[in-house]
Amino acid sequence: MAMLTTSTIIVMTMMAWTGLTIDFLKASNAAYLVILAVLAIIRIALGNTKSRGQMVVRDFSEYLGLFIFLSLLGATATYPAAAMTTGFVDAELARMDSLLFFNWNDWYIFVSAHPVLQQAGRLAYANIYLSPALLLGAFAMADERAKAQLFLVTFLLAATITLALFFAFPAVGPLSYLWQEPIAYMPTSGVYQAQLLPLLRGNMLGEIDLGALQGLVCAPSFHTAAAIIYIVMAWEHRQLRWPLLALNIAMLLSTPIEGTHYLVDMIGGAAVALLALAIVITLQQKISGWRENHWKAQAI
Repeated sequence: MAMLTTSTIIVMTMMAWTGLTIDFLKASNAAYLVILAVLAIIRIALGNTKSRGQMVVRDFSEYLGLFIFLSLLGATATYPAAAMTTGFVDAELARMDSLLFFNWNDWYIFVSAHPVLQQAGRLAYANIYLSPALLLGAFAMADERAKAQLFLVTFLLAATITLALFFAFPAVGPLSYLWQEPIAYMPTSGVYQAQLLPLLRGNMLGEIDLGALQGLVCAPSFHTAAAIIYIVMAWEHRQLRWPLLALNIAMLLSTPIEGTHYLVDMIGGAAVALLALAIVITLQQKISGWRENHWKAQAI
């Protein structure tokens, strides 16, 4: 909660600094407030319940509400962050891809020629919202609050690290930078980085619409970071392990085109996920050790 509060204050400060606002009376913005309010009401109303079924609903409402808030906060933060960036590093990212023998244009041509892959890619890329719902539902049903907290804090930390790196690696993405011919297939992420970053830097956007948030971070790839976190968090659940492994491998395969990412973006995203997991697991172990020693001292 301390991390969440601090992050919210930082994002509000960034928005004020860059002159960006959110009209919460706008229908597309208010819809999210209604959803969060409903989840909060359910959580509070079932706060002292003894029914196992109601406890599952209560905990899932809490976890899902926190996740939605974190996701909105992270996506919103990319807008003032983008306004603070300068220059583009696409040339360097493309050069690193060449050293890795990865040709984004060839991958794009292959997907453009196969409509089935396009449909599958869109569905797989949207899995970033399905996996957490399944995970948080499983944690609520198994009464695994510690794992739910571990997941949420890891997700927040990974988003924070990604945003910090975004300042150093702003890019328009390979579709805008590498592809020089007419666009035969428009991926999910489109060319929003190339369109929105100049507007934000020139203070020409003004208002953020939560219902129309677009991904502005090219490097590192947060879809990749999320996929790694989902796979790791699902690994101990036999019923979720293989389905989420398959779903997130599919999401990773779709990320270069649907997310318009360089391969090096994905390598960076994987590193972000592993770093966030390592930090949070270490902190959780230290906190557990501190609590155990504290209760032992109290007993003595």
